[in-house]
Amino acid sequence: MSIEIRQVSSPTETKGFDTKQLRENYLVQNIFVADQVTMTYSHLDRSVVGGAMPTTTALKLEANKQIGTQKFLDRREIGIINVGNDGVVIADGAEYPLNYTDCLYLPMGIGEVSFQSSDTQNPAKFYFVSAPAHHAYEAKIITANDAILLELGTQSDCNKRQLRQYIHPEVVDSCQLVMGVTSIEDGSVWNTMPCHIHDRRSEIYLYFDMKADTRVIHLMGEPDETRHLIVKNQEAILSPGWSIHSGAGTGRYAFIWSMAGDNQDFTDMDFIDMQDLR
Repeated sequence: MSIEIRQVSSPTETKGFDTKQLRENYLVQNIFVADQVTMTYSHLDRSVVGGAMPTTTALKLEANKQIGTQKFLDRREIGIINVGNDGVVIADGAEYPLNYTDCLYLPMGIGEVSFQSSDTQNPAKFYFVSAPAHHAYEAKIITANDAILLELGTQSDCNKRQLRQYIHPEVVDSCQLVMGVTSIEDGSVWNTMPCHIHDRRSEIYLYFDMKADTRVIHLMGEPDETRHLIVKNQEAILSPGWSIHSGAGTGRYAFIWSMAGDNQDFTDMDFIDMQDLR
């Protein structure tokens, strides 16, 4: 297991970053490595984002000095979404099969967690986000059919998309983690535009379901000091509460969004007027 630490960067210093510095602070790459569990520990709401890609053997989710507890979930909760082939998450002996875009919520207090592919030649890719927790709720699998479906946008505005709320108060109880999947329909390119901020919560995006040569131009920064990052398939963005988080793709894409912070109110957004963007 490898873990990378990301410190918090303020909007004042971020507006002076060059491309390399922006990517070093906000872009998470190489999430899926064969037979490894990768993690990035962000001081944005102390979220951990990572991936597990088991092939020859099951992979264990383990704590370390940065997590600061004996077991990874001693004081944390976690949401796991499979963006690869079929696999199984084993939590304290219970098996949770996850197919493509299936989600698993695991609460605080689970002791042993491991990831396993159903077919070693066609591995699963378990993407996960973890946040600190204060209460132990029930573990639960949420499929795309179980999620709350929102049809958003219009074709004329090039932002027609389907948003599915997986870890959400109306679907499963959690402490602070909220998680879901947004899919951009063919012929549309924009996500989260008109854009917003929510200073009470940080957010993490994983872009996926993209062809090898497709790219998303992800917009970030304060509304009057925007910057951009070029993102490829299965890379993630760390988005602080003061930053917009929007993007346009050169082809089909989807993204997993997750939030942690002061509340779980999905509609808690401060929308930005288009005339105020710079």
